[in-house]
Amino acid sequence: MDPVVVLGLCLSCLLFLSLWKQSSRKGKLPPGPTPLPIIGNILRLDVKDISKSLLNLSKVYGPVFTLYLGLEPTVVLHGYEAVKEALIDQGEEFSGRGSFPIIERTNNKRHGIVLSNGKRWKEMRRFSLMTLRNFGMGKRSIEDHVQQEASCLVEELRKTGASPCNPTFILGCAPCNVICSIIFQNRFDYTDQNFLNLLKLLNEAVSIMSSLWVQICNAFPALMEYFPGSHNKLSKNFTYTKSYLSEKIKEHQESLDINNPRDFIDCFLIKMEQDKHNLQSEFTTENLINAVFDLFSAGTETTSTTLRYGLLLLIKHPEVTAKIQEEIDRVIGRHRSPCMQDRSHMPYMDAVVHKIQRYIDLIPTNLPHAVTHDIKFRNYLIPKGTTILTSLTSVLHDEKEFPNPKVFDPGHFLDESGNFKKSDYFMAFSAGKRICVGESLARMELFLFLTTILQKFTLKSVVDPKDIDTTPVVNGFASVPPSYQLCFVPV
Repeated sequence: MDPVVVLGLCLSCLLFLSLWKQSSRKGKLPPGPTPLPIIGNILRLDVKDISKSLLNLSKVYGPVFTLYLGLEPTVVLHGYEAVKEALIDQGEEFSGRGSFPIIERTNNKRHGIVLSNGKRWKEMRRFSLMTLRNFGMGKRSIEDHVQQEASCLVEELRKTGASPCNPTFILGCAPCNVICSIIFQNRFDYTDQNFLNLLKLLNEAVSIMSSLWVQICNAFPALMEYFPGSHNKLSKNFTYTKSYLSEKIKEHQESLDINNPRDFIDCFLIKMEQDKHNLQSEFTTENLINAVFDLFSAGTETTSTTLRYGLLLLIKHPEVTAKIQEEIDRVIGRHRSPCMQDRSHMPYMDAVVHKIQRYIDLIPTNLPHAVTHDIKFRNYLIPKGTTILTSLTSVLHDEKEFPNPKVFDPGHFLDESGNFKKSDYFMAFSAGKRICVGESLARMELFLFLTTILQKFTLKSVVDPKDIDTTPVVNGFASVPPSYQLCFVPV
């Protein structure tokens, strides 16, 4: 048969399938722009700034609307009320993990914590939370470790000799060492080449996942199989990292003492041994590898990116940095190590940390959720398995809760008396059943690392602060800050 005829038939079939899928759901899902055959509403989105596109669409279709990213519908929740109603008030129904093709390439059976669903997800999340807490997450024991790592970070920054430096990998080492100590009881020297290589792969992965090409691939997964591109680099990065972690697991298997678990891997291996006769057990090697990868990658890159972005904002706003250092001098002094008890006496520093997270809007559209069964939501019927996109930007940048949200103003988290003011709109770690597993650890790290750095150093920009651009270089999956240099001048 003529190739042109075959191509025409294939396109006709795809067109028919697209129209059928869209019409079969019509009248059930929330309103939205009319999708084009095959490509859906992809042309309605500025993939360089999806949050802005969602804001514009919400003005036309309301806070709950439907987009077709390719052939499949995605229900978008925009604004605090809609996001809260779904993730918190109906948390169980919205607790599924939606389609994420770019990550599923190296985890197509959805093992581990991040991609899993149903019974597997509940067991992996419950076990991970319990084990992390047993090893000190949110407690004094892990605080001691974070303080020690903060001291190591300070010593490494001193080695820069107050010369201009790019802080990317130095800042990545500290949170990575903390999570490594929990999952496989190990920390690395800041000059260890294997360690720096892993950090480079993670840093590169976030940028790739936020790129224009990968946003397109997530909407049209078939492209990844037939076209070259950065998605192949991403898969190689993930595969290499998982291979490294698998070696760590093998080392643990050879030295395991079931009566003396050392870390997360040991606890998981012990559970595997206990469940070895249970054919339905989720405690398998595949789930262990992917759970460790999830904790390692999420526990490293999100915190290090926030630290990096935070320092950029602080050199952009030296008046804010000066007020923090006044508070540090008054509450802690220059010689005692900061601790978490100090936070209640440092409302301005607490407000700045929250402001950094709110301002940078690290994961603008959250990880995709999915509904666990057919549900009625605001008089719409959302079928089981439908992907849900929650706009965290619309919550973190709400103009009523945070006037002038694009201004870096710590006052958004301070009351009239200068005391720290909580906000229900602070969803930097998401919300509900799928809220970040390591939230308490990340909060501790951000406060202690930033406070320790500002206690020991004056931050000096290599350019006029007025000329510093804090606009993210990419803003897809994550908001990635521009590359910059600064000087850490000892005080």
